[in-house]
Amino acid sequence: MSTRYPDPRVISLDPRFDALKLPLASVESLATGCRWCEGPVWFGDGRYLLWSDIPNNRIMRWDETTGRASVFREPSNFANGHTRDRLGRLVSCEHGGRRITRTEYNGDITVLMDSFDGKPLNSPNDIIVKSDGSIWFTDPPFGIMGNYEGYKAEPELPQNVYRYDPDTGNATVVADDILGPNGLAFSPNESTLYIVESRGEPNRKILAYDVAGDGRSISGKRILIDAGPGTPDGFRVDVLGNLWCGWGMGTAELDGVMIFAPEGTPIGRIVLPERCANLCFGGRANSRLFMASSHSVYALYVNVAGVAGG
Repeated sequence: MSTRYPDPRVISLDPRFDALKLPLASVESLATGCRWCEGPVWFGDGRYLLWSDIPNNRIMRWDETTGRASVFREPSNFANGHTRDRLGRLVSCEHGGRRITRTEYNGDITVLMDSFDGKPLNSPNDIIVKSDGSIWFTDPPFGIMGNYEGYKAEPELPQNVYRYDPDTGNATVVADDILGPNGLAFSPNESTLYIVESRGEPNRKILAYDVAGDGRSISGKRILIDAGPGTPDGFRVDVLGNLWCGWGMGTAELDGVMIFAPEGTPIGRIVLPERCANLCFGGRANSRLFMASSHSVYALYVNVAGVAGG
């Protein structure tokens, strides 16, 4: 995007962000031609990135060694968010099947959860894995509101946030009072869970919760960030506790990534020509930021590593 170093599109809003920037790194465009990019996840053992192209009902793959993009899975059941479990397997949210799945080492797909209390899930959106192996995901109705990103249907469950235990197959509701639960992430020590409230009034918000000592429930709901005119969607946390948030829509001046200090102060911004829906860390040192935006995927090397499990 820029031929100059340092990249003028990587902007400090607070002196704390200066240490997170690399003066000889710039935003790079890796792939384009998608309809709506979401859910990036890095596979360091294979040196490739996967992400969802939801309306095209496919998962895409970008290979670091060749720099080429290709189709990884089609159809994808309108997959949205992805992560990896602590054994390295792909764990995915699927709008089409209204379920979360795990891709086994041999490529087989295991359905982990597609219902709760005997009713189908809405459309699982974003997903993370805690260090104890538990899977946490949000379940708004966005993927069943029409036929563009799934199959139109009426929701039968509230917009819950779930904790799923893959060892027992048991699921519990950890939050049921969020308007449009979307992206989610843990703080580095997993004592705090952050969740995007994407239908908050009058603005979107990033909420913070205290995680119980046994790691099974949350409490102490509070607003960490009021997004104002911004639209936080998916996000990840670095090892220093900063939040790197996909941002945009409304006006082009908002498109890109916003970075917040742990207490919620905006400290940096990455300007992109498209709204960024979601992002992840990857690369050799887990310090390359991959940004899934409207039609394209971008990358930027930064001077901090991301937290595992996102």
